Formats: sequence, structure tokens, C-alpha cells
Amino acid sequence: MNLKKKLSILTAFAVFQAFAVIPANAQAAESNETTPVNTAKVKSVEVVKKEQPIAESEVKSGTASEQTTNPSTNATSNTQPADNESTIKTETKPETSVPSATEATPGTPETGAGEEQGTTGESASPVPAEMEQPTTGTTSAAASSGGDLTLYMNSNKMVQDGKTYLAGQPMAVKNGVSYVAIRALVDRVGYDVKYDNKTKETIIISGTDELRFKTNSNVYTVNGQSRTMKGPAYQEKNTFMIPLTSITQALNITYTVNQSAKTVVLKLNTKPVASFTVQNEIFAGDQVIYTTKSSSPSGLPIVNEQWTGRQDSFDQPGIYTVTYTVQDSSGKWSNPFTLTIKVERPNLPPVAMFTTDKEEYKMGEKITYIDQSTDDENAIEKREWDNNSLAFFIPGPKTVSLTVTDKHGLSDTYTKTILITGETLYTMSDFNQLFTPVGDKFTFNGGEVPAMEKVPFTYTDEPSLLIRSNSPETVNQEGIVYKESSSGQTRFMIHHVNNTGKRVKMYVIATNNNPYTAVFEQQNMGFAGPTPFATVAGKLSIDKWFKSMQTGTDQKTIYIQPGESKLILTELSAIPMKEGQVISLYSDTFSDYILDYNIVMIEENKDPMAVLSSLPVLDRDGVHNRGTYPNATRIITYDQEVGSKPARLPLGDDASDPNLDGTDPMAFTIASNAGNFGVLYKITLNNVAPRTLISFNPRGGKYYGSALVNGQLVQLSNDSRSLSAPNEQGVLYRTGSYGESVTIIFSAAPGSNLPVNLLFTPLPAEK
Repeated sequence: MNLKKKLSILTAFAVFQAFAVIPANAQAAESNETTPVNTAKVKSVEVVKKEQPIAESEVKSGTASEQTTNPSTNATSNTQPADNESTIKTETKPETSVPSATEATPGTPETGAGEEQGTTGESASPVPAEMEQPTTGTTSAAASSGGDLTLYMNSNKMVQDGKTYLAGQPMAVKNGVSYVAIRALVDRVGYDVKYDNKTKETIIISGTDELRFKTNSNVYTVNGQSRTMKGPAYQEKNTFMIPLTSITQALNITYTVNQSAKTVVLKLNTKPVASFTVQNEIFAGDQVIYTTKSSSPSGLPIVNEQWTGRQDSFDQPGIYTVTYTVQDSSGKWSNPFTLTIKVERPNLPPVAMFTTDKEEYKMGEKITYIDQSTDDENAIEKREWDNNSLAFFIPGPKTVSLTVTDKHGLSDTYTKTILITGETLYTMSDFNQLFTPVGDKFTFNGGEVPAMEKVPFTYTDEPSLLIRSNSPETVNQEGIVYKESSSGQTRFMIHHVNNTGKRVKMYVIATNNNPYTAVFEQQNMGFAGPTPFATVAGKLSIDKWFKSMQTGTDQKTIYIQPGESKLILTELSAIPMKEGQVISLYSDTFSDYILDYNIVMIEENKDPMAVLSSLPVLDRDGVHNRGTYPNATRIITYDQEVGSKPARLPLGDDASDPNLDGTDPMAFTIASNAGNFGVLYKITLNNVAPRTLISFNPRGGKYYGSALVNGQLVQLSNDSRSLSAPNEQGVLYRTGSYGESVTIIFSAAPGSNLPVNLLFTPLPAEK
């Protein structure tokens, strides 16, 4: 055999061996997506290894450790908790060189040599606008070999440390955004990659930084924080492509662009990263707690550290600079990480102090307390008084104390003794009527109230339909608690307790069965809960409803197409109800066409639209009230004088203020709205006498609520306790030296008791 034939056989054998090392399927090739090309050995052989998609079968699934980002002196440094060892990484095989006499030609197709590759069916794209200017700053990314990485536009060629590597897909430009094959890039810069089966996310890990990407999404996360890319990630021939700048920006990799050569050079760095934190507040003399974080992007151990300016404690207040650097096992030092530490003067406790306008008082004389407490940081967060009555009605010395506490928990108490003489200025009854603050309560002889003259008011009703969903108040199973149809002005009152034994949500579903698009308007909203306390939910829903009337901030408009169902009053379903919890809702609404409403309670994870047709209609409980009531806004206008003598205006008594009559549409029965819950009272008293006390007195039991008086929200008991029937009254308003017109907006709070009285009492003469 001649020499020429021998060389031909050897060449063919070499080609066979070269192709034999390429895996026959994607599973075998997963860790060798880019292949370094040896330019010094065998001629005429060019092999391009195809990048494999990052898929569930390719990596171990898992959730990455929590990430944090910390600033450094010159650039952003990134740190990771020490338990990062639990992160599951892709196992990557060592890259192998394929012998070749010449360097791999950029753009060489996978099917053979000699054809230009790297284009996407278009002419070569210009450098995208997003990369026209080079970035600046200090990097925190790492390269496995430490050299800069050169990428070629419209080509799968990459050069690093004089070696050429070929990606599975060329660097592409789409809509002005540069895309790179993610696996090829991360292998070259020394990052780890994995796939989260649960979230369907591709994850890049660089030292302590974690980036998460999803196919066809332009949103990705960096250490848990969402960011937006200039274009969505996508799959191209089983290759996962992402915008290059999403990595360079997230990991502070600087780059330069050569427009004429159509190259992008990534400036890589393998320095370790150092950072530390100290506690938020440091006082002179306190121990300083330094919490360090350091890592090597290349995964090398940290073997040394250096500090400048560190002290275990600082004796004097002032500004101090502390710098920290670390060294890895290769001998490389990190960039210095510097913090400026402000050392405060040692915290001093607050100083409690108050005075009174006098040292000696008569019985029933008003005492003015003047708080003069101080704190070196002006940070008093709590004041607790003891025995600071507005007046005393028994003679003798009275000890009053004030305790103040600052934001650090230090406190101080001041105590003062005042003397009450045996002389009387006001009786207790007269004093309370004159001086109890608006929104506070006082005790009196409630047995005298029924004998007071009733205000002979009359009323008119506004056309507002009330849907009162309050029975079964305690719901024992999933189902429909109310069904009704309405158009025009409609008010919802919804008050229920979860007793199903599971976490549930409540929904209101509106269905448009008209041939026209319906407009639904939410005019205001008062929602409270979930809470274990019915009185709390009821009071807060009324409070929020009144505030919504004042501000108009809860207004919404929803368009419902013919045949369509939509969720409305969605505040109701925002939070699941646990067993035993209560929700309470008030809302005024309007629709221009008749809408069918279903109020349902279902298990929290169920779709209300999907299960509506299969839900049972629940029976009422026989104790609480449900029904549909027209004319649910009651207008009371009284022009005669009130307040010149004791009088009362009863509400919710079914006598002077009759219950609304309506129907229970599910039981097909007549209903009576006991207590008139859900009715909005607009009371205008056009002639209130000078020096009149207007107060609120419950008659049916405990009451916990509020009212709007002349446009101001007034609590019926400021101390967070309910008013008790019949011997307590809450102060609503006092007129001055002249007669006034007073407007009161009121609605009974769910969980409280009716009836109630508005009392009008002439004020005693002041002394």
C-alpha cells in the first residue's frame, strides 16, 4: 500500500473517531453544548456540537437558596447565605477538544463545512441600540478561565483565552435586542445552571446571585426581585435564548461593542467578593456586631481576610469608615468593601413630666393636664396615664401618674399629687354633660330616658334596594347564602360567620342575562374582617363605609357583557376566612340593567364560576334576618326646635321607626327587617337650640359603632369599648351659644343591638 493511500485511511479513521465522541442523543450531550476547538492537530475535520435545551430531564430540580444583594464601595457586590450548599447544580462534564488543523470557521453549519451560518434568514443585523454604548463599572461575574469573552454578532462563534467555542445557536438580534444561547454563555463565564420543575424556570447561579427565566416571558428575577427584559426569552431549535443584557445588567458585567467587527467583548473577573453588615443603630460604647459575607465566583475557598478601621466598640459618637477584603485560595484579593458607620450618642431614657393648670381643685372642677415629657431623640412612642380623671368628686389628695416609653423600650414615670377640696363646683352629671369629649362616653341614670318626650319626626324614603344577606349568619356548609336580581340603586349588606370546618372565601357573582352590555358601579365600600369578633367586624365595616362616602376612593365601574358573569365587590373575597371568623360588608351600587346576583361561600381554592351551578341554596337559620327591602334610605328632616328640653329620637324600635317590609326571595316569604340593619338614616335637624348636648344611648344591649355628624366621623366610644344599655351615652355633638342645623348620618352596625335613641339635653350653665 502506497503512502498516499495510507494517509487517506488514517484520515478517515480520524474522522470516525472524532464523530464517535459526539453523543448520539440530547441526554448524553447535555453538558458539552459548546466545544473548544484545538487548532493545532488534525486537518480537514470540522465538528459543531449542538446546544441542548435546558429542560426538566437535563438538570435536577430544586429551589435555590434565598439570595441577597449588598452594596460595595465601587459597584454592586452579591452575597449568599452559608447554606447555599443545598442548591442543586447541573453536573457538567469537562470539555473535550476536537482535533482540527484549522480553527473552526465562524458560522459553520452543523450539517457540514463550507456554508455560511449564523444568519436568521435576514441580512446581517446592525448593532442593537441597547448595546451601542459600552457599560462601565466594577464587575462581580466570574469566568471559568478568567479571560475576556468575545461574542460575534449573527454567529455562534465565541473566543476566550485564544480558544474558539461554538454555541448551539448564533447570537441573534430580534427587534433591536441581542439574544445569546444561555447554556453556551454560562459555561464560558463559569456559572451554574439548573431547572426548577415546579416553577418551570431556568436558573443561572453566579456565586451568590440567582437569576430565573421563563420561556416566552420578558420578566425574570434577580435574587427574588422581578425585572423586565427588553424582549422575551424563547426556544430556537431546542436552544434557550435570552437577552444578553439581562445577564450583564443583573451581574454587573461590563462590555464593549466593536460595531465594525460586530463583536461584543464581556469583561470577566474572577476576584472573590466581600461584604459585611452591622446592626442598624450603634451607640458609643455598644458592641458592634459585624456580619460578614464572602464568596468566590469560581467556587474557591476564602482563606484570608483583612480589615481597616474595625473596632469592637466605638467610644465616641461620630462617623467611622470600615473596610473589608478577602482572599481566595488562588491568591486573588477582592475589591475593598467599605461601610460608613454612624455612631450615635448613647441612648438616654425619656423623661416623663406633666403639670396641671392648678395645684388645688374643687370637686367637679375640670383639671387640665399638660404633658411636658421629653426624649433625647424625640421618640416617645407610648404614654400611659393613671388616674388622670377630668375631675374628681371626692375630696382629698389625688395621685396621678404618667409613664412614657421611647422606641428603644426605655421608660420613665412621673407622679404628681393634687388636692381636691370639700367645695363642689359641678355635680358629676352636670360635669359629664359639659366636658366629656366628643366620642367618649359617660354613665347616667338610663331609667329616665323612656319618660323623655319623643321627637315627633316624620320620614320619607329614597328608592334604594337593600339586599340583606345575614341568615344563616353562621354558615355550616358551602353554598349560596343569597340570590336576588336588581337594577338601579342597590345596597348590599353581607354579614356571615364561617362554621364549615375549612378555610373558605365569599364571593358576589353578577350575571347579565340581558341582550345589552350592563354597567355596574360600586359607589362606596365598607368591608371588615375576617375576625373572630362580630362586633369588631360590624363596627369597622360601618366606619369604612362612612369614610368611603367622604372620600369616594372605592368607586369602581365594571362592564358586563350579555350572558357574562363577573365577580363584584371583590374586597369580600380578598382574604380567606378561617373557622369561626366573621366578615361584614356594606356597599352602595348602581346598575343600568337588571343583574342576577349570587352570594356564595365556598372552599378557598375553588373557582366560584365553575362550582356555582352545583351549589345548594342554604336555608335561613330562623334567628337572624335576610331579605330584599325597597326604600332602604330613610330621610328624616325636622324643622322644629330640639334641645330646649330633654327629648329623644328613637331608631330601630319598629314604632316611631317602623321596620322595612320586604321578601325572602329564596324562601318565597314576606320578610321584616328587624332593627332596620342596612338602612341608611339621613337625619337633618334644622333647629337645634343653643347649648344642646346630642348624645347616643343604646336601649337593646351593647352597641359598638360610629356616625357621621356634620360630615365628621364620630366614634360612639373612643376607648374601644362598647356602649352598654341603658346607662351609658356617647357624646356626638354640642351646640354653642347660637342655634344650629345638625346633620347626622347613621346606620346600625352589624353585631350590635337595637333599638337606640338620640338624646337631646339642655346643657347646664357654666361656672
